Amino acid sequence: MIVAVGENGAIGKENKMLWHIPEDFKYFKETTMGKPMIMGRKTFDSIGRPLPGRLTIVITRDENWSYDGVKVVHDLDSALAAAFAEAEAKNAEEVMVVGGAQIYQQAMEHTDRIYYTEVHQSYECDARFPALDKAIWQEVSREDHQAKIDGKPDYSFVVFDKK
Repeated sequence: MIVAVGENGAIGKENKMLWHIPEDFKYFKETTMGKPMIMGRKTFDSIGRPLPGRLTIVITRDENWSYDGVKVVHDLDSALAAAFAEAEAKNAEEVMVVGGAQIYQQAMEHTDRIYYTEVHQSYECDARFPALDKAIWQEVSREDHQAKIDGKPDYSFVVFDKK
């Protein structure tokens, strides 16, 4: 998984990101490049297009939904099967789950590593990332960063591995 989370667990509001941290976008791109990405349809809608260099797999309940360049599935198991097949075909080392809240919740038991951007500020939200149980998740790396632009939050890139 890869996710950016506010101090209060916030990940979004009204299908929009709550912050704009250019370094986090760069981190996302570097971390996901060449890897199949699984996301819900609302997350795809917020991005607006398939991202280059990565297979985009969208989970939706809408049997009629489609988008050029996107692999459409209707449940997490189908998404995981498609993602792992693509990873094997492209020799990618990981499959990435990129959101939203429902997909993160469903995929948590299948996840071995979380690339977690801690955004050091709380936000009003309607979507939250599941709380990480420290008995299950171990922090294996951390890079702390101060905001480079006034008014932007400080942040940390943290990697958690399942124990």
